[in-house]
Amino acid sequence: MSKKIDAPVTKNEELTVSVTDLTYEGMGVAKVGEHFPIFIEDALPGEEVKIKVLKVKRNFAFAKLEKILKKSPDRVKAVDKRYTQAGIAPLQHLSYDKQLEFKQHQIAEMFKKDHIDVEVNPTIGMEKPMQYRNKAQIPVRMINNRLETGFYRRHSHDLIPIEDFYIQNPEIDKAIVVVRDVLRKYNIAAYNEVTHEGLIRNIMVRYGFYSHEMMIVIVVNGRDLPHAQEITHDIMEKIPNLDSLMMNINTGKGNKLMGDKNFMLEGKNYIMDQLMGTKFMISPLSFYQVNPFQTEKLYKLAIEKAKLTKDDIVIDAYCGIGTISLAMAPNVKHVYGVDVVKEAIEDARTNAKLNHIDNATFVVGKAEKQMKQWAEDGIKPDVIVVDPPRKGMDESFIETVLKMKPERLVYVSCNPATLVRDAKLLEEGGYKINQPVQPVDQFPQTPHVESVTVLERTEK
Repeated sequence: MSKKIDAPVTKNEELTVSVTDLTYEGMGVAKVGEHFPIFIEDALPGEEVKIKVLKVKRNFAFAKLEKILKKSPDRVKAVDKRYTQAGIAPLQHLSYDKQLEFKQHQIAEMFKKDHIDVEVNPTIGMEKPMQYRNKAQIPVRMINNRLETGFYRRHSHDLIPIEDFYIQNPEIDKAIVVVRDVLRKYNIAAYNEVTHEGLIRNIMVRYGFYSHEMMIVIVVNGRDLPHAQEITHDIMEKIPNLDSLMMNINTGKGNKLMGDKNFMLEGKNYIMDQLMGTKFMISPLSFYQVNPFQTEKLYKLAIEKAKLTKDDIVIDAYCGIGTISLAMAPNVKHVYGVDVVKEAIEDARTNAKLNHIDNATFVVGKAEKQMKQWAEDGIKPDVIVVDPPRKGMDESFIETVLKMKPERLVYVSCNPATLVRDAKLLEEGGYKINQPVQPVDQFPQTPHVESVTVLERTEK
């Protein structure tokens, strides 16, 4: 017997509510009674709205916006409601200035909640906050027996067909349509995640911001691609400047986007681009920041705030293909980088050679394990730079940082919640945030925010 939920609202109930806040996902929040929040897509603080309750949980509910009765002065006309439905641009209805304020507020609130006293600077934004992404990973589905590309409706696996993605470089959007049409021509079926049948899982496109080099990766659930020669020929004919056409094999049953094996169909197995004047070779599995405009600002800030000197030893944990390490190398004595992805480290080593940098050492491994190893080897870093995934830093990693006692730790974060959690542990271990936290808007039109925080050792 299912438990009765004792909530103040019921499914399909229609209500008029006042929106008081935005969640970190960009949904409007209205309270019913004293403490029961209702989350509403496309609603903004200060608005009075008519809603229909869609889903009721024990402590909260989701509702659909039916009508805006009182409009927020910060509301702007949405470009396309599908961008909100798919979570591509869930903040497109909020003026850009207010998006930047929201991101600053989001970080400030997280620190405040944990009683850490810091100043958070205004968010550094973009002049043109659209068409900025240099990489897309687009799901593929069969709809009415036809292969479609688009994006999933939020919190579901229903595909919304989309051709113009608004936040991606337009060249990427054009390339996806070409690949989709060629695959349709040869009746190639999309993968079905329920039955595990069908072939094409998704299409990835990377585009070099400075180099204009393009890579297309077709991700398949199988060992080969029927009509591979004809498909390759047709894609190359329609995109004559294509530098790399790859196939990635992913036969796993989970929702991992790519497998570990790549095969070259045409061109080369990498593309080139540059960041802050440093050249980078990017392969299919490389992590490379998706907003080149803002990444340069973000990394310049990280380097500036690290106050590097020619005698410094730096560790770059979660180094990827060496983007931060190689930009720092000319200013320091030596940089050590670690990343868990083998291909990323291979790329980092190649990128060091490409840029004639010989004071950088790159190692494959888990950051927390490698840090212990370096500590045992007697490596004493002056500065540690971290740019961890959303889950933040491992506790054992923080313990090793505290043992190594660097003068400064520069934390590039993509998740305010884990940043604050980690900062608290570092503060307990003798570090302090002595300068304002700096948010940078890497993902305009979405609630995500990157930031740079510097923690300095208090006991000398």
